[in-house]
Amino acid sequence: MAAITAGMVKELRDKTGAGMMDCKTALSAVDGNIEAAIDWLRTKGLAKAAKKAGRVAAEGLVAVAIVGHSGVVIELNSETDFVARNLEFQALAHGIANVALERGGDVDAVLAHHYPGGGTVSEAVANAIATIGENMTLRRVASLKVSAGLIGSYVHGAVADGLGKIGVIVALESTGNTDELAVLGRQLAMHVAATNPVALDLASVDPEVLAREKAILAEKNAGKPANVLEKITESGLKSYAKEYCLLEQAYIHDGSKSVGQVLKELEGKVGAPVKLTGFARFALGEGIEKEEQDFAAEVAAAGGTTG
Repeated sequence: MAAITAGMVKELRDKTGAGMMDCKTALSAVDGNIEAAIDWLRTKGLAKAAKKAGRVAAEGLVAVAIVGHSGVVIELNSETDFVARNLEFQALAHGIANVALERGGDVDAVLAHHYPGGGTVSEAVANAIATIGENMTLRRVASLKVSAGLIGSYVHGAVADGLGKIGVIVALESTGNTDELAVLGRQLAMHVAATNPVALDLASVDPEVLAREKAILAEKNAGKPANVLEKITESGLKSYAKEYCLLEQAYIHDGSKSVGQVLKELEGKVGAPVKLTGFARFALGEGIEKEEQDFAAEVAAAGGTTG
């Protein structure tokens, strides 16, 4: 048996567009022969899906699933918004979210996992591509867990239960009254959907982002004494936290309080400490570069005319 290297997997993936785990399985099945692996993928229907892999998939659905103390949010992309209304696509999004509850927030692990009804999640996506006729991609997965308390959620632009354009989950750790926690959990998830915070608090912000903010403040105040600049930087970062850090943001349901203050006040109602330990927010298609099409130029080109 030939050793299957990461380079071989990458080469096969580049040639076919099939998933990483599918490429590894194919290479293992044919003793590392690239061309034979391509044929193996074709016989499984995966190469057919790969023909569409170059198309930009920036539409689709965000799905949220919660069971017990665990919650996930996934983004399943398609090429057009029309497919998001397809019941088969919606069922696939639900199914993948449920698998992610078992496998956590790693995309490759979810794709390689068994899908209800047979095969892997990757094969289920490939079958949907072949049936529906559009490129589809499981773009990302995020998961949260609590030992006690609950996972709150909110779906914006919902087309079905747990499916929409923006999906949010928040983790509330507490041994207190779950009914009160559930109300706050949904409200906090709505807050996150609306404000799109970058982190829980200043300490959780990416160090590169903080360094950039400090550099901007230093450039704006160049020439000022070091002690003055230090105070300006400290004040500037506090302002940044109030705008972008969840616990410091003004609560959208009561702008006179921060999210952190609301959590502290809730402790009296639930009868125990409440800690917001994490959140995840997926907005459909964010960060994907979509090809801008000039419809008039397209029609003119089809008719053989030029402007």
